[in-house]
Amino acid sequence: MQNAILSMPDVVSDKAAVTISEAIASRQSIRKFQSRPVSLKQVSEILRIASNTPSGSNLQPWSVFALAGQPLKRLGDDIQRAYLSDETGHQRDYKYYAEELIEPYLGRKRACGWGLYGTLGIARHEKQRMKAQRSTNYNFFGAPVGLVCTIDSRLEIGSWMDFGGFVQTVMLAAREFGLHTCAQASIAEYPKIVRAHLPIDEKQLVLCGIALGYADLNASVNQFRTERVAVDQFAAFLGFEHD
Repeated sequence: MQNAILSMPDVVSDKAAVTISEAIASRQSIRKFQSRPVSLKQVSEILRIASNTPSGSNLQPWSVFALAGQPLKRLGDDIQRAYLSDETGHQRDYKYYAEELIEPYLGRKRACGWGLYGTLGIARHEKQRMKAQRSTNYNFFGAPVGLVCTIDSRLEIGSWMDFGGFVQTVMLAAREFGLHTCAQASIAEYPKIVRAHLPIDEKQLVLCGIALGYADLNASVNQFRTERVAVDQFAAFLGFEHD
């Protein structure tokens, strides 16, 4: 069967989502934000909503540092500088991808990467342009708010799964405020720099970042869409009567 594209707006919208379905359909990874500020009240309320995320035995394994203004700029500038200068000595606290991706995962990863660069008119041989674009990950794509998520290293994979649910809830809750996000595993590539800026307990691992703000509606990079496979390609239905 052919892949099916997720039902979502043709263009990024700054309208607040009214229903859960609207929040899910209108959520996308935004890679360029307006400079328009986001209030402490908004960020605090989004995190309060996300705190209702279920977790095994109610462990609530999430820990978040919310940054804006100069603290955010200093962290982003330092990570971006390290990336652009190919600074050595940086490594994730954990593995995000398998060392060897098999199909269909490898194909999906490549399609995502080349699709993004293609949207920006960056050809495969333009390595410097690719690097410049990738570097925007490290200053949170210019978002006015950056969230840095950490997790206790003594917890197991079940709590990591719960944390993923928390991150998703943050991103969906943001849509109710007309805000957009981008979850960023890239921030975790430089845990040493993150620890130099934030009072992170030695037992905490740097898990990811989340860029949060108002989307730049005119940025070409925000017109990029990824495909989703049809439900019958990943789900099996047993014991149901036909409608």
